[in-house]
Order: sequence, then C-alpha cells, then structure tokens
Amino acid sequence: MSTPEQDLLRRALGVLTEMAPAALELGDQFRAAGHELSLVGGPVRDAFLGRASNDLDFATSASPSQTQKILARWGDANWDIGREFGTIGARRGDVVVEVTTYRTDKYDPASRKPLVAFGDSLDGDLSRRDFTVNAMAVRVPDLTFVDPFNGLSDLAAGLLRTPIAPERSFDDDPLRMMRAARFAAQLSFHVEPGTLAALVAMVERIEIVSAERVQAEITKLILSDNPRAGLEVLVDTGLAEHVLPELPALQLEIDEHHRHKDVYQHSLTVLEQAIAQETGPDGAVPAPDLVLRLASLLHDIGKPATRRFEPGGGVSFHHHEVVGAKLTAKRLKALKFEKHVVKDVSRLVELHLRFHGYGDGAWTDSAVRRYVTDAGPLLERLHRLTRADSTTRNKRKAKRLSDAYTDLEDRISALREQEEIDAIRPDLDGTQIMEILGISPSREVGEAYKYLLGLRMERGPLGEDAATEELKKWWAERSAATG
Repeated sequence: MSTPEQDLLRRALGVLTEMAPAALELGDQFRAAGHELSLVGGPVRDAFLGRASNDLDFATSASPSQTQKILARWGDANWDIGREFGTIGARRGDVVVEVTTYRTDKYDPASRKPLVAFGDSLDGDLSRRDFTVNAMAVRVPDLTFVDPFNGLSDLAAGLLRTPIAPERSFDDDPLRMMRAARFAAQLSFHVEPGTLAALVAMVERIEIVSAERVQAEITKLILSDNPRAGLEVLVDTGLAEHVLPELPALQLEIDEHHRHKDVYQHSLTVLEQAIAQETGPDGAVPAPDLVLRLASLLHDIGKPATRRFEPGGGVSFHHHEVVGAKLTAKRLKALKFEKHVVKDVSRLVELHLRFHGYGDGAWTDSAVRRYVTDAGPLLERLHRLTRADSTTRNKRKAKRLSDAYTDLEDRISALREQEEIDAIRPDLDGTQIMEILGISPSREVGEAYKYLLGLRMERGPLGEDAATEELKKWWAERSAATG
C-alpha cells in the first residue's frame, strides 16, 4: 500500500514528464554553459497537486547577465525588468519562463523594500522560500527531485511551515505572514502550530511592508477558491488589525439577549454565497470577480460606527450603507487598489440595501428604472450581492425575500424589453431643446434636459410631440417663476 508521499510523487512524475520540451531544452543549454537550472516554487508544488503550468519559475547558479545571454538564444523574446532582483524573463511560443539567480533577501528594519543578495547554492535559495511546500525543486533537464526541508511531507499533510525558524523567516520578509493567509485560502492548508505562534508574536512586523505588496496578497486571497479560510487566518492572528481593520471590527459584542448576530460571520457567509452565484466565462459575472467578492465582504463595515441600542433591546444600524461606502473607499484607496475597483466596490456597498425598500412589490415602474440606472453596469453584481445578503435560517423569510427579488428581476427584464432600459435618454436631445426654446448652449439647456429625463424615467417614452409640449409648459412656468 502506497504512502501519501508516494502517491504525490507518482502524480508529479506524470505532470513533469509532460513538461514542455522547450523547458527541458532550456535545462540542456544552462548545463552546456556550466550552470545549474532547477524548476522551483509554485510550478513544482502544483505538479504534485496534479496541475500543469506553462508559466515556469527557475532558479540558477548563473548570473543575470549569463542568464540573459542563454535566454536570448532560447526564446522568441526576453526581458530584464526584474534584473534588480536577479530575474530575467523569456517567452518561447506559449511557454513563459522566469529565471532567477540563487539569492537571499531580508529587510532593513528602517526600509519597506527587501534587500537582495545573490547566493551560491540551490539549498540556500530554497531556504529563503516562504513555506516548505514552496521550497521544493526539480533539477532540469534530468528531473531530479530536491526537497531539503521535507516539503513533500507537509504537502501530503496539508501544512504550511517555514523552511527555517519562523521567527527568522518572518523577520527577513514580513510579507510571508500575509502569504500564510493567502495559501490557506488557495490550498485549503492549515498553518503549522509553531509557524502560527511566531506569526501571532510578530504580527506588528507587517507594518514595514508596502501597501502595494499587501494589496497583491489580499487580492490573490480574495480570488482564491476558499477565501474564508485565509480571511480567518488574517483575523485570528491579528494581521487584519493592521491591513484590514474594518474586518475584525465586525466581531461586535453579542448583547445579553443574544438578539444581535455576529456581523463578521455573516459577512463571510455572504461572501461564500456571492461566490456561489458567479458565472462561467460567458456569463454575466465570470468567476472569480474581485469587485463582487470585495463588496460582499465589506458590505456591512459601516455597522460598527452606526450601531445604536434602541429602547426595548433592539439594535439599529441606520445609514450604515452610506457610512460603509465611505469606509470602503477609504480602505481600498489606502491599499492602493485601482480606481475603478474602489469606485465599483464602494458603489455596491452603498446600494446593497436599496432592494429592501421593494417590500411587497409596490415599487412603481419609475422606481424600478431608477434602481437599474443607479446600479448601471454593476446591476448583475448587485443582483448577486443582494441575494447573497440573505443569511437568515428562517426558511419562510428566506423564501419570501428570494421570491420578492425574483419578482423585481422579472420586472426589470420586462421593462428592458419594452424600452431598452440600459440606454434611457430624454425624448429630445440638447439641439432640439435649444431650437424649441430659442436659446443658446447654457445652464438652462442642462436643466431642461434633466427635467425631460425625469419625465422619461417617471412616465416612460413620451414621443417628440408630447415631450415638446411638456418642455414648453416647463419653460413657461420657469420663466414666470424667475420673473
């Protein structure tokens, strides 16, 4: 009977022997030049998990200049954008490689950037990797497996453990603490107890890392298959207090009557339920969707600031969606997310309660139109966020909410078919308005356009004749009012 490690080796052998011949040829060229070359990191780990990749990371004894000369002969194109860190990249057909000179790196306590020093051995290079499961290598072209830190055993056990003492590893590069959370999400692995204890003890060291690098790890975590596991590592270790403090703040105290649910656990559940509603690549919201996932996680972060205990023991969070939208924008900006992500996520947070005014379906067509136009291109994400936000265990209440939202979606579809709701415009454009009223381009033209758009939203298509009459009537009343 085979061991788990033997099963993993058998699986990896199948993946590695099918590795692109171009990559094996690259190993031949490095060996002919007198240099070592080894496949390292994620591609090796993924081979044991049965996943093949055309994006390959290598470590070498060659200097960056020597590497670039070899890659220039091997590839269709090469680049040296990572030369500062010893990395040269190249492409040959569909195969993309990055080759990095053996190195070590660590942080100066006063600096937010790692210091790079080139090393002289594969084992030394592997020792600076974040976790043992990423500290395995395969020498090419002969496909010799190298595992100085027992990463294969940890892979079989589903453990994240640092190859050297965790205190030293996290001190050398504090971002590795974030990676522990990220890999917990991506691989559904557990952090080994000693590694976890060191992480908790050194959590404040994360402050030395730049916002951009932290954001990159959060993004990878959120886009993983199991973000809840990674987010729980962030919160349970105290890392979130430094990188996403609004998340642990959702762990509001339960009042003595237990009427106030844990908003943190609710938010994690909403995130999972939103992920379940993402679509395939040809659907409305292809998975994984960063905007939907961030909005689902952060939709209630305005609650701590708006919590009020009402007479009789109730709890309210009036306008928490407005406060939450502002907090969301502030946090995502601090983490250096792209502007469109900040804008879209905060807008979804602001809109996430809008549906609850729908009630028994008594909205007018005008209200439905405004719901759609306010959501704009975020409508499909808003549909999913709103549905995901129902975490009640009361089956009757859950069905009532689901049926009400289905009714709203049906009305939106009907209106869209009638009048292409996504492209609502007044019945008259600016040129027609100026011609009818005999005015030049001015603020008044904008006011007239806005008035007609309001009519269009309220009453649907009017037609040019009726719109002209309404415009003239509005202009006469406006002129009389202004003297």
